[in-house]
Amino acid sequence: MAKNLLEQLRAITVVVADTGDLQAIETFKPRDATTNPSLITAAAQMPQYQAIVDDTLKGARATLGKDAAAADVVTLAFDRLAVSFGLKILQLIEGRVSTEVDARLSYDTEATIAKGRELIAQYEAAGVSKERVLIKIASTWEGIKAAEVLEKEGIHCNLTLLFGLHQAIACAEAGITLISPFVGRILDWYKKDTGRDSYAPAEDPGVLSVTEVYNYYKKFGYKTEVMGASFRNIGEITELAGCDLLTISPALLGELQSTEAELPRKLDPAKAAAASIEKINIDKATFDKLHAENRMATDKLKEGIDGFAKALEALETLLAERLSSLEA
Repeated sequence: MAKNLLEQLRAITVVVADTGDLQAIETFKPRDATTNPSLITAAAQMPQYQAIVDDTLKGARATLGKDAAAADVVTLAFDRLAVSFGLKILQLIEGRVSTEVDARLSYDTEATIAKGRELIAQYEAAGVSKERVLIKIASTWEGIKAAEVLEKEGIHCNLTLLFGLHQAIACAEAGITLISPFVGRILDWYKKDTGRDSYAPAEDPGVLSVTEVYNYYKKFGYKTEVMGASFRNIGEITELAGCDLLTISPALLGELQSTEAELPRKLDPAKAAAASIEKINIDKATFDKLHAENRMATDKLKEGIDGFAKALEALETLLAERLSSLEA
């Protein structure tokens, strides 16, 4: 009997669910799951998850006391909500959940370190080992340096909003556990910049970028895992079959599951090890220079941080409105 694409993909790549939707995670049974501010904000507005939001708000109120200002209650609930969803997700999966540091701290190394420690402390207080959590941080130079400190403390990190090889190399040299290069967002930029409507999967700029990063890591023996993210179609996914991990939305997981076709392995560590690749040493000056020269990475990193920041502001508004309704 022919196997579907999802079954074949799972044989060579760790499949991760890119969602805050618990029902979708239960349906597709990924090993790991990732969330981000946009996904948490979307999930928090779904009626089926209202109880998680309400319980988080009530817990924050109980912690601060009945006389605490509503704004302070909302701030505490906001800090706890991603962990609340993470704890629910961990009940459904065998592996790890990624929980993101506030995107507004992306250029503040010390604040990012503090927030990473705080998130892990919340998980540990709930009885979850830090081995099951990845702290998700934007791939700015400051974010990478923060993650380097956290990794040395045994706090594992997932560096996100990654668009260029320079970011990937800096992460690997910092000893980061995992990176999430954004395939679809790279494609979006190139389509807009070139005016092209589409790219064949094998020519997709996002696919080519992740392939370059994967081959570089395997060539030089870096332990940092590569997890392709932000897909626009299943062609991008099948072209990256063999990548360490791929984090995929429920809609595309469903499409992979319903499609029967042969899935050849495209990324292979042995082939990468034999490739002719030049090693690049990255310090801050080199990182800044390469980032400035890469218009796509510059644009998409800024856009991604701004987008996540707006999602967080929307979530704060939602929590304030819900608290008002609960305490009316």
